[in-house]
Amino acid sequence: MKTDIEIQKDVIDQLKWEPYLNAAQIGVSVKNGIVTLSGQVDTYSKKVMAEKATKKVAGVKAIAEDIQVGLSPAYRKTDTEIAEASINALKWHTMIPEDRIKVSVEDGNVKLEGEVEWEYQRNQAKTAVENLIGVRFVTNLIAVKPKITPFELQQKITSSFQRSANIDAARISAEVLGSKVILRGKVRSFAEKEDAENAVWSAPGVVTVENKLSIEEPAYAFED
Repeated sequence: MKTDIEIQKDVIDQLKWEPYLNAAQIGVSVKNGIVTLSGQVDTYSKKVMAEKATKKVAGVKAIAEDIQVGLSPAYRKTDTEIAEASINALKWHTMIPEDRIKVSVEDGNVKLEGEVEWEYQRNQAKTAVENLIGVRFVTNLIAVKPKITPFELQQKITSSFQRSANIDAARISAEVLGSKVILRGKVRSFAEKEDAENAVWSAPGVVTVENKLSIEEPAYAFED
């Protein structure tokens, strides 16, 4: 089992490995496998990337993210400019029904509202906006309206687990309660836990995911 110091070192190394990030801007502390990220970056997309990079590290159980976005003059935009750029980004994205999404901006904070049929459309809308210059934060209030029965949803989730090379489907159960899915079982890493949840979110009609998967500490064999 990794110590907190070992996890901290691995997270720092992973942040250094990301070419878009300046690891010196990001502080990393670890307690009982829970990683806290702090510091300041100049774009919201870098904040998101730092969290994603941390999730890749084995031994990470959870992330407390406290990175602040401090825009330099080169990245500053008016709320009107950000709103126009957001609308155009959604319009040019073929996977997003932009006519069903409303955008509002206040002090660089973008709020997305509306309805879509798939969770991936909700996520893609946020991704399209979070990479824009001048964005400080994104609040995604887009709702997913399901058009599928719970039985059909259960079948699609089970099939998705079985197809995945990164998920041990035999150790994970997915309980479907209407449009809500509860995951139970054990996984080998934070990354597998997230992969399982992402697989569920990719199913049509999922509105809520309760991830109760626990990360199993790997057993190491030592020779005398």
